[in-house]
Amino acid sequence: MRFSRLLVPTTKETPNDATLASHIYLIRGGFIQSVGGSGLYNFLPLGKKVLDKVRAVVKDELDKAGCQEVSLSFVTPASLWQESGRFEKYGKELLRFKDRKNNDFILGPTHEEMMVNLVRQTVKSYKQLPLNLYQINLKFRDEIRPRFGLMRGREFLMKDGYSFHASEEDMKREFDLMEETYKKIFTRLGLAFRVVDADSGAIGGSGSKEFMVLADSGEDTIVVCDACDYGANIEAAVCQEKEFTTDTKTQVITMKALYDECISEIVTFVLPESEVLEEVKACNAVKANDLVDVESPADADRHVIDNTLKECTEYVNPEYADISAVQEGDACIHCGAELRYTKGIEAGHIFQLGTQYSEPLGATFLDENGKAQPMVMGTYGIGVSRLLAGIIEQHHDEKGCVWTKESAPFDLHILVSNIKDEAQVALGEKLYEQMKAKGVDVLLDDRKDRFGAKMKDYELLGIPHAVVIGKKLSDDLVEFVTREGMVKEEVSSSAIEALLNERF
Repeated sequence: MRFSRLLVPTTKETPNDATLASHIYLIRGGFIQSVGGSGLYNFLPLGKKVLDKVRAVVKDELDKAGCQEVSLSFVTPASLWQESGRFEKYGKELLRFKDRKNNDFILGPTHEEMMVNLVRQTVKSYKQLPLNLYQINLKFRDEIRPRFGLMRGREFLMKDGYSFHASEEDMKREFDLMEETYKKIFTRLGLAFRVVDADSGAIGGSGSKEFMVLADSGEDTIVVCDACDYGANIEAAVCQEKEFTTDTKTQVITMKALYDECISEIVTFVLPESEVLEEVKACNAVKANDLVDVESPADADRHVIDNTLKECTEYVNPEYADISAVQEGDACIHCGAELRYTKGIEAGHIFQLGTQYSEPLGATFLDENGKAQPMVMGTYGIGVSRLLAGIIEQHHDEKGCVWTKESAPFDLHILVSNIKDEAQVALGEKLYEQMKAKGVDVLLDDRKDRFGAKMKDYELLGIPHAVVIGKKLSDDLVEFVTREGMVKEEVSSSAIEALLNERF
């Protein structure tokens, strides 16, 4: 591609609402464009190239694992969500609307119901199982406060996959296969990541794991053990049991538990004064959608006491649950070593669903004895567009993006310093045509701009390698630049072709 023909509106200005490096550089580098500051983004040519390259890595590894790609409707009949029971439960992030015939629809934030509907119409026998179907498609969640660019937008590209099985054991086999497949995807993309235990949230199921891209800018706090492989989101983390006596000082936290827009109750949570309430654990303990502070004292309908205080007897009809957050220095549940906090970006999440969706939606198969059984399911998601942000959060410097090999919009950037210099232009054109003939994805900067402006654009765009053809060509020298660390090698112009053939 010739830079003179490329739509890439780079800018020196940092967007007013941008605080993360990924948000700043993806906007400044002309990869994405905000649509009215509403958590919606257009992908410009460079951004679309990166998105497609990341998507291709995801697809390649899934296809190798035996998964099959489909494409489901973005607009989903609300009746399917009513069948599963999630239409009321999911909350205000679910965008609901009516068509001209007054039928209810939603914009899909996830597609469990749609995929179950597809499979229940086409799979009838155990002989057709197991089955793993996926799509890489648009999703929409009406975030109350979209922020951080692609990290938390309202519309996003997501890979969501669903497996169907005749037994729990076979589902767990596929769950393990998907964990290994996801590891290959994140490794190919050049990401440092951690697989952690997680809360299943609105998706549900008996067990789930998150794939966390490690970054100080991550929204999620994860608990890790350096002595073993244990890791968990703070919402799901556990530690070795602590010992408290009956005279331990306690704290009582009174909150309103919300179940949907019409039902709520007052709950008190009791835990040691030294501990911190983990609200997701507390929600799970009372099966609530959300908790909000009670503005004035109120009599509680329920009393939930942390497991560490099982000796407590001062409440009528107490319930016991793990409602406290694991803290740094607590003992690892597996090896006893000290746990610590780190930050991560959730980029993938896999769930063991069981029959949570197949039973209410009537997705059954005939077993070997001709008896109808509910299909056992797993579900597996990757935030494909969020991965772009994750890559840049890990791979950037003060000058701009530093794309990894598998994600870069181009493999090589050829920069002609002075477009009026015939020798520079001739060498640039020659290398450009040769690299294209080899199948290398190459960008030729043939613009009439100043050298300094071209170099700043190279640094901002972050293509892994560049050949800089400048004044030293008269001394038979050009530069080969590696973007990571801005490492520069002087090479004779007669040897650069051989070097490129070796590197690419």
